Amino acid sequence: QVQLVESGGGLVQAGGSLRLSCAASGRTISAYIMGWFRQAPGKEREFVTAISRGGSTTNYADSVKGRFTISRDNAKNTVYLQMSSLKPEDTAVYYCAADSAVTPLRTTPRSYEYWGQGTQVSVSS
Repeated sequence: QVQLVESGGGLVQAGGSLRLSCAASGRTISAYIMGWFRQAPGKEREFVTAISRGGSTTNYADSVKGRFTISRDNAKNTVYLQMSSLKPEDTAVYYCAADSAVTPLRTTPRSYEYWGQGTQVSVSS
């Protein structure tokens, strides 16, 4: 099993930036595709981005393309989400997740076996 803990959330003004971190323990994250999802109040959990085991392939939701960047440091067992040009509609709880599949980079929450507890991101207008 792998345990995931997100950090880095907070309150930021529109146009600002935040970097989220997801620290893993229990197993090396190099065995997993890693993803970020988010859930706003009253809405379903939605895919944000995912990264392959080695970090060479990424996938982004259209709503965040060009603004968010996912990266991973397998040596540090950590995944990152750099968020820039934040908008009020980015406000949500952000979750890190791990998928033991090799490929492809899946976008449905049920494909991911392990989840963190989430970190709140709030963007004010």
